[in-house]
Amino acid sequence: MSDSNTTDFTNPSTFILQGIPGLEVAHVWISIPFCTMYVIAILGNFTILFVVKMEQSLRAPMYYFLCMLAVTDMVLSTSLMPKMLSIFWFNSREIDFSACLTQMYFIHCFSVMESGILVAMAFDRYVAICHPLRHSTILTNPMVVKIGLAVVLRSGMLILPYPLLTRQWPYCKTNIIPDTHCMHIAVVNLACADTHISSYYGLFVLFCVKGLDMFFVALSYTQILRAIFSLPTKEARLKTFGTCGSHLCSILAFFIPALFSSLTYRFGQNVALHFRVLIGNVNLLVPPTLNPIIYGVRTKQIRDRLLRLFTHKGT
Repeated sequence: MSDSNTTDFTNPSTFILQGIPGLEVAHVWISIPFCTMYVIAILGNFTILFVVKMEQSLRAPMYYFLCMLAVTDMVLSTSLMPKMLSIFWFNSREIDFSACLTQMYFIHCFSVMESGILVAMAFDRYVAICHPLRHSTILTNPMVVKIGLAVVLRSGMLILPYPLLTRQWPYCKTNIIPDTHCMHIAVVNLACADTHISSYYGLFVLFCVKGLDMFFVALSYTQILRAIFSLPTKEARLKTFGTCGSHLCSILAFFIPALFSSLTYRFGQNVALHFRVLIGNVNLLVPPTLNPIIYGVRTKQIRDRLLRLFTHKGT
């Protein structure tokens, strides 16, 4: 090709991650809040795992799902941040083609996994509030394990076509990805072939997987709210609704930015590129950062255990 910015290759050995286009001079400053969020995500989710392991009273389905959420959040943020920080701090923009596809798989896989875990947690709240006498017989430990395996297998199998399809496309435009990480749609857009199958499959995952997850969460909370409003006293209603507060905050922190980011990437051609990239990064980092804070502050058992831990250390 005559264009100096294009290269004839069908399988590039490396991609170049541009970072945040247009804001390259501010990369070091942008790295400060992102790095802070990453540290909070790792330390906070590790603390959740430690508290649940140490506290015998937290051996319940809700906290097992919370541990799954914590592990998912740590893997999701770690799939994203080390390479992003190497771009911001050391201008290390190259990423091997296979490493790019691996990062793509992990980011999308654990994002779908988090969506599934939030559905499982909604189901747990539904059973606990709408069928409290049957909670221990419905959500037994074997059932929790089966739900966990189903969530993991679903996300692993659904996202597997992403790298498999992406690997087969010829790339003859450029190997520069205008992002900090290898998002599926950003890589597919570099291919010089008819990639409608990848685009349609990505939309299928967005609407038919995350969309269905949002529907099941909404359905669960419709039944939960009906049960809460049927309680006789205001105090009972507030106390019961309080058990759902942490989960509702996690749902809002995950689904709203994820939906906005996905739609902006696909249909927001008039949105500034640097804004789209920033929103995409914030979407992936906010839930892992906020979840341990939400559950640490709002869940009395976890909060009390943490207070006892620090009190004993202080004495």
